[in-house]
Amino acid sequence: MAGPRMTVVGALQLGTGVPVERILAFEDDIRGADLVVLPEAVLGGYPGRTPFVEYFAASVPVPGPEVSALAGLAARTGASLVAGVIERDGSTLYSTAVFLDPALGLVAKHRKLVPTARERLAWGRGDGSTLPAVPTAAGLAGAAICWENHMPLFRAAMYAKGVEIWCAPTADDRDVWQASMRHIADEGRCFVVSACLYETAGEDPFRGGSVIVGPLGDVLAGPLRDAEGLITAEIDLADIVAARQSLDVSGHYARPDVFSLTVDERPRDGVTFLR
Repeated sequence: MAGPRMTVVGALQLGTGVPVERILAFEDDIRGADLVVLPEAVLGGYPGRTPFVEYFAASVPVPGPEVSALAGLAARTGASLVAGVIERDGSTLYSTAVFLDPALGLVAKHRKLVPTARERLAWGRGDGSTLPAVPTAAGLAGAAICWENHMPLFRAAMYAKGVEIWCAPTADDRDVWQASMRHIADEGRCFVVSACLYETAGEDPFRGGSVIVGPLGDVLAGPLRDAEGLITAEIDLADIVAARQSLDVSGHYARPDVFSLTVDERPRDGVTFLR
């Protein structure tokens, strides 16, 4: 078994559509962590709460000044950040997870593949070109946004990439979400860091429920309810090695002679110009 490799991961629970300065105010809390996950739509806001023109104006370009501010936070604290933002690209919005490296800044992004329910009225669909597995000081990180975590083939693809830190920005504050996070950790034999929105205002509040889970489904921190804040856990990647001795769904527990999955990671632009 690999020797101990202790790192600290965290989930920062905040409201939806907060100004970037609200995130920056947690700088002292974040310092000392190796990786911190922020909720879905923490920048830009959750849809259906304001007229679309106002909502569109609150979205952020990627890259852009707000993302640069988060990159600065990563640089000052030494923590990789995975944050859910509402990305504006032309006239289309996406629910996107951005990956910020302390030394390199914005290194990757993942666009949500399937918006859920009312989200479909506001957000476009990502394609297979943004399914990154990103090296961080805490381990190899990937992101599944909210109900993407319920897509079995999405999970299979990310497990095959060898993800060690499963980042789950979400707006799902239901109790059953906790069961989903524990299942993914146990199924993928990875650490799961889920950051949920928390907000009490309006007719559609979010209760929170940010949680950190170990590779056998054991809860290491949280769930944090009814408050803003940062939860953290010290983890050892050697626990993944030990856990995968009995279950490696992309390795010795796979049956490629029976089941196969093809993942198309080509960008799918609406228009292609041939010259």
